[in-house]
Formats: sequence, structure tokens, C-alpha cells
Amino acid sequence: MDRVMSNKKMIALYVLPAFMLILALIYVPIILTGYYGLMKWDGIGTMEFIGLDNYSRLVQDSDFWQSAYHSFLLALFSAASLIGYLAIALVLSGQVKGANLLRKIYLVPMLLSSVAIAQLWLKIYHPTSGVLNSFLTSIGGSGSVEWLSNTKIVLAAIFIPIIWQYAGFYILIYYAALKNIPSSLIEAARIDGANPWQIAFRVKIPLISNVAKVTVVLAIVGSLKYFDLIYVMTDGGPNGASEVMASYMYHQAFRSFDFGYGSAIGFFLLLICLVVTWMIRKLTASGDDIQYS
Repeated sequence: MDRVMSNKKMIALYVLPAFMLILALIYVPIILTGYYGLMKWDGIGTMEFIGLDNYSRLVQDSDFWQSAYHSFLLALFSAASLIGYLAIALVLSGQVKGANLLRKIYLVPMLLSSVAIAQLWLKIYHPTSGVLNSFLTSIGGSGSVEWLSNTKIVLAAIFIPIIWQYAGFYILIYYAALKNIPSSLIEAARIDGANPWQIAFRVKIPLISNVAKVTVVLAIVGSLKYFDLIYVMTDGGPNGASEVMASYMYHQAFRSFDFGYGSAIGFFLLLICLVVTWMIRKLTASGDDIQYS
């Protein structure tokens, strides 16, 4: 009995540093954000308790809901792009010449920071000297498109580099899952007369369905709280046309010095991410998870 208690104490001692770190870096900031959301505060002076006034203001804030709409559009766009990533991973996991080189190429964006990617695409989208407009001019198209200044196309222009940035990450996840499928199952399907399409849709994809569910959650939740590349490329402009929830929160807290309202937006964003994650898990839940060994 004494030995069991001693082992439990040792386990608790080893776990305690990690627990304290998680508590300090995750849970305490969440609690403080919720607390500040109940205050009227400029980040410097005295805080004034105003209850749920910030949340009431948030519900009636049309600019916030516009930014929320943009965030959900990005989430849908990111989720839809997973189909393309899966298709690329299926091709790369087969016997394709140059697959190793292609995998390295797709991983290049993962090696770059968001700021570097933003600067690269700012050069591509430049209205006078950008690569994209120069290409359009060379094929007889309009070479003077204001990609990041036109309120009608700025969202699409922003979404493309975001999808490009994370392509390698999701392709790598799918590729690893596909290569983990026992080759005996693939051979059995071939012996039974299955063609490549049938093997892909009836063998490979069902076996990695759990991985696919995880990537859907990562893509959607990551998109809802996305900030950095949009901040560098457009700062939410023009006229809020590319504003998302995270950038709107930043502007309220650090530009308008309304930390109480910014905290309320941040806490509400957390709740949205939790609810969306729960909904995805419920919608994609199955009675028995497919397992293989």
C-alpha cells in the first residue's frame, strides 16, 4: 500500500510542472479574458464593472457580425480545400514518379513564417509590378487589377495564400495516414478486382476517416481564429472587407484601446470555436471507429 502511494506521489510530482504550465498559459488567460470582458477598461486606467454590457454591445455590433461572416466563409473554404489536399495525398501515396520531390515542394510553405508568406503574396498581387497582373497582361487580360483594394475580390485574394500556406501540413497528415494502411489490404482489394478508384473510395478513405475528422476540426477552428497573414496583407481592409473576428478583436483592444470589449470578443470567439468543434464531432460521430493493425 505504501509503495502504491509512493508511486502516485512520484507520478503527481512529474505531472505537476506540465500541469502548472498549462494552467498558467491556457486556463488562467481564458479566465482573465472572461473577467476583463465584464469590465470597461482602456488597458491602463481603473477598471469599471459593467456586467454583460460588452456582450450586449457585441450582439448588436454589425461590424463584428460582418467579420464573423468572413471568418465562417474562410472556415468553409478551408474545409472544402481538404478534398483537394486528400486527392493530392492519394496520388503521392501511390507509385508516382517524382513523388518524393513533390512532397518536399508542398512542404515549403510550412517552412516560411506567415509574415514572409504575406510579403511574398503582396509582391504577387502588386497592381503595377506584381507577377499576377504581369501574367494577365501577357495573355491579353487586364493587367491593372487591384487585388487587395477591391472590396469585391479581396476576400478571395486573401483566402488563396492562406490555403497555400497550410497545403503541405494537411497533405503530410493525409499522406502519413495513407502510408500507414497495411499493404495487404490494398493487395486483397486488387486481387478481388477493384480498380484504383474503388480502392481509393472504398478502402483507403474509409480507413483514414478518423484522421479526416480531425483535419476538418483543425481547418475550421483554425480558420475561425485566423489573424496573422490577414493583418500583414490588408489589416482587415479595405473598409473592413477582409476583417475577420480575430483582427476585429485586435483593432478594438489595441487600436481603440477598448480592452473590455476586445476581451468580450475574444471570449465569444472561444465559445464559438468550442461550439463548432462540438457540432463537428456530433455530426461526424459513428457507432464504431474503423481500426486496423
